[in-house]
Amino acid sequence: MAQQTATRGKTSSRSTKSRRAASSAHGSQSGPLAGEPQELLRDYFREMTLIRRFEERAAQGYTQAKIGGYCHLNLGEEATVVGLMRALRKTDVLFTNYREHGYALAKGIEPGRVMAELYGRTTGTSRGWGGSMHMFDVEAGLLGGYGIVGGQIPLATGAALAIDYRGGDEVVMCQMGDGTTNIGAFHESLNIAALWNLPVVFVVVNNQLGMGTTVEMSSAEPELHKRAAAYRMHGERVDGNDVLAVRDAAARLVEQARSGGGPALLELVSERLKGHSVVDPGKYRSDESITKARESDPVAAFRAQLIEAGVLDEDAAAEIESAAQADADAAVSFADDSPHPDPSTLFDYTYATPVANDSRRLPADPVF
Repeated sequence: MAQQTATRGKTSSRSTKSRRAASSAHGSQSGPLAGEPQELLRDYFREMTLIRRFEERAAQGYTQAKIGGYCHLNLGEEATVVGLMRALRKTDVLFTNYREHGYALAKGIEPGRVMAELYGRTTGTSRGWGGSMHMFDVEAGLLGGYGIVGGQIPLATGAALAIDYRGGDEVVMCQMGDGTTNIGAFHESLNIAALWNLPVVFVVVNNQLGMGTTVEMSSAEPELHKRAAAYRMHGERVDGNDVLAVRDAAARLVEQARSGGGPALLELVSERLKGHSVVDPGKYRSDESITKARESDPVAAFRAQLIEAGVLDEDAAAEIESAAQADADAAVSFADDSPHPDPSTLFDYTYATPVANDSRRLPADPVF
């Protein structure tokens, strides 16, 4: 049955006794941060800040015409990204949509390789042929960003079937946006995942706008986690701006899937700080919506929370922010200095293995 949760403070799975013991061992912070190792909290802030600075530089690179095609940013979703990735083991696999730069970074891929892919350079994750929407790194367990809305969902379900068939203990996480829940592949995939009890967690990042249309205007049931009930699948909603709430819920559902407890649907509600893509000015949004998004900024909120709890002071926070900016700048320099792919390699990765008579004709080449 579907259920709804709001914040980590209401849904922690650990006992009061263990939380007190952990708090004593790792720090004196109380409230939502109780029991969390201080260095771990600082790591979360580092990752969130790096994603923020990286995406800001990506936006700049797009306006400088260094990045082609489409470019969708994780600005405002940093807590969601980091919380989800911290719930996975290295051997678990991730399928995402086209808004995946932050996921690539949080999955452990070097910032330079991610930026190089945006720049279309050979040192990128897809050797420069994928671009912003098509990050891919088998070693890191990132099995695609996908440009087609919902294109990743059947593939993620198939990967979960393969794991189950082989008797593995890996789990698939399949991330998508709120608008994706209205396409046929969403329902077909959740249905078969539930029927076959597959080890997959479907994650809906609900930033409340499917491009320019609100969820309420496009979905008869706007509380998207409730759709899990149609497949007798567990579903819940979590505050996507709370990195610890996201991590705890995702970890619980991932381990449930790993232990044979079946698939789940996790809805994370967040705010999008910018338009749907870099070229979207977002003029369809009200002033109130924009103000709410800025006030909900997860990076700024987590920074303030850590300072209030004594995990960071202003100097330490500024040092982390400076390091993140330096890493993002270095990623840009790496991408700038990397070579473009040679046109002769255009078809090298069309098929995983050689295929007889595959066409390698370029657009200007004669048909015969």
